[in-house]
Amino acid sequence: MKRIIPVVVALLLIVIIGSVYFGEQLWDKYSYGKELADLDEYYGVTDGQLAIILQDEKMEEKAVVTDGAVYFDLDTVRKYINEGFYADFNEQKLLYTTAVDTAVAMFGQTGYGTGDGNVQTAYKVCYMDGKTLYVAAEYVRKFTNYEYLWYDRHLQVYTEWGVKEIMTVSRQTQVRTLGGIKSPILRELEQGETVELLKQMDTWSLVKTSDSVIGYVENKRLTNRSTDIETPVTDYVAPEYTTAALEGKLSLGWHSIGGVGGNATLDEMLSECGNAINVIAPTWFSLSDDLGGFISYGEKSYVEKAHKKGLQVWGTWDNFNYANSTQNAVSTYQVLSNTTVRQQFVENIVSTSLELGLDGVNIDFEGLTQDSGEHFIQFLRELSVLCRESGLVLSVDNYVPFNYNEFYRLDIQGQILDYVIIMGYDEHWSGSKDPGSVASIGYVSDGLTRTLEQVPADKVVNALPFYTISWKTEGTEVTDDYVTIKNMDSYLKRVGVEPQWDEEVGQYYAEWQDGSAICQIWVEDERSIREKLSVMNAQKIGGVAVWRIGYGNSKVWELVRSYTGL
Repeated sequence: MKRIIPVVVALLLIVIIGSVYFGEQLWDKYSYGKELADLDEYYGVTDGQLAIILQDEKMEEKAVVTDGAVYFDLDTVRKYINEGFYADFNEQKLLYTTAVDTAVAMFGQTGYGTGDGNVQTAYKVCYMDGKTLYVAAEYVRKFTNYEYLWYDRHLQVYTEWGVKEIMTVSRQTQVRTLGGIKSPILRELEQGETVELLKQMDTWSLVKTSDSVIGYVENKRLTNRSTDIETPVTDYVAPEYTTAALEGKLSLGWHSIGGVGGNATLDEMLSECGNAINVIAPTWFSLSDDLGGFISYGEKSYVEKAHKKGLQVWGTWDNFNYANSTQNAVSTYQVLSNTTVRQQFVENIVSTSLELGLDGVNIDFEGLTQDSGEHFIQFLRELSVLCRESGLVLSVDNYVPFNYNEFYRLDIQGQILDYVIIMGYDEHWSGSKDPGSVASIGYVSDGLTRTLEQVPADKVVNALPFYTISWKTEGTEVTDDYVTIKNMDSYLKRVGVEPQWDEEVGQYYAEWQDGSAICQIWVEDERSIREKLSVMNAQKIGGVAVWRIGYGNSKVWELVRSYTGL
C-alpha cells in the first residue's frame, strides 16, 4: 500500500499539471486580448501630425498642428476638399476667387485681403515648410462646405452628409484594430454607447465611434440597428454665379478682322448672314507680349453700327494671331501664371470692353499646355468676377473635349461662365498631314455628349465650320487647301467631281486622281450643316456659333436662323 501511494500522488500531480497546462492553452485561445494598440503606429503619425479621416476612410495624407491651429498641405486641400485655392509661389500669395471677389493671403501672415478691405485672423492663413504650402483648416472653412473635428491623433473631415446606420453597444466591450479577440484594442466601449455601422460581417462589424475611431466590434455586443440623418454644415453660403445669358438661343458669328481696315467690311458680312445671328464677335484683340500687352483693332463706331442692327458685340481675345503674323513668340503661360500680370490683363480686358461699349468678352486661347491649366482657370475665375460686376457676357472657346485637353476644365467653366463654346471642328486640320473630315457627325455628336456631362446644356454652344479642307496626297507628301461653303460649288465644278453622300460621316465625299496624286474632300454644305444642327437640337444646347461670317451662303445661314428661331 505504501508503495502505491507515491504512484497515485505522482499521477495526480501529472493530471493537475496537465490540467493547468491545457487550461492555460484554452484560456490563451479563448480569452480576450488586453493588448493596447500603439495609436501613433495605427494612425501613422508622429508629433505634430494628425491622421485624416475623410468621411469613413483613413487617408494617406496627414494634417499638421502648428501654433495651436490645424493645417492641410495645399495639394490635400485641392484634392479632397476645395480645388479653388490658387497659389502663386513667386509672389508668395494664396488666392481664392468667389463669384464676386478674390481673397488674397500672403504666405506666413495672419489675415487676408478682399475688395472690401483686410480681415484679421488669429492664425497664419498659410505658411511654407520647405517646398510645401500649408493652409489653415479654419481658413478653408470660409470658402468651403465642409467641417472638421479635431481629436488627439486624428482629424475627422466631412465634405458630404447623408443617412448613416447606428447600433447600440449592449455591454462593455472594445473596438479592435482587426476582427479577432486577440487583436489590439483601439478604444473601450461602454454599454449604451452608439456607433456608426460601416460594414457588417459574420461575427464582427466595422464601426466608427462618436470620436471617429474606426475599428472592429463583435456583432454579439451590438444591438438596436437604426438609421440617423447626418447634420450638414449650417454656416456655409454657396456662391451664386449669376449669368448674363441671352434670352433664347445664342447665334454667334465670328467676324475675322485682320486689321483696322477689316472693320469696314461689317455691312458686307452682315448682308451674307442676314438676320441669322444675334451676336457678332470681331477678332479684335491678340496677346502681343509676355506682360499681358495686346493689339487692338477695336472701334466704337463698329459697335454702335452693330447695335443699331440689333446685334450684341462680343470682342474676341486670342493668344495666337499676333504671334502668327509677326513670328514673335508670346508665352501665354507667363501671362497667366504671374498674378500681377494676369490681374492687370483682366482689368485691361474689362476696361477696354467697356470703353468700346462691348456687350461681352469672348476668350479664344488655343494651344495651351497642361502646365498652364490651373493658371488659365484662375484667369477665367478672376475675369468672370469683373465681367459679372460690369454686366459683360463671358464666353470661352474650347476644343472638343478629350482626355488630353481636360485641363481646360469644362466643368469649372460651366459653373463660372455664361457660355462654353465648343469648336466642333478640327477633327482633321490644315497642316496635320492627316486627310479626313473637319467635322464628321460622330465627332460633333460625341463631343457634345462629353461636354454635356460637365456643362449645363443651356450654357453649351457648338461652333460650326463653314469651310472644309481639300487634301492632296502624293507619295508621302500631304498638302491641303481651305474650301469655304460659299465657294464649294465652283470648286467642285472646277475639279470636275460629283461627291457621294457618306452616311457614316454625315457629309458628301469625293476622291479623284490628279496626275500621281490622290485628292480627297469631305464636303461641308447645306446637308451636312443640317445634320449637325439636328444633333444640336436633339441635345437641347444653348446655341450655335459659326466660323466664320464670309464663308457661308444664304442656304446655310437660313438653316442657322431656323435653328435659333430668330
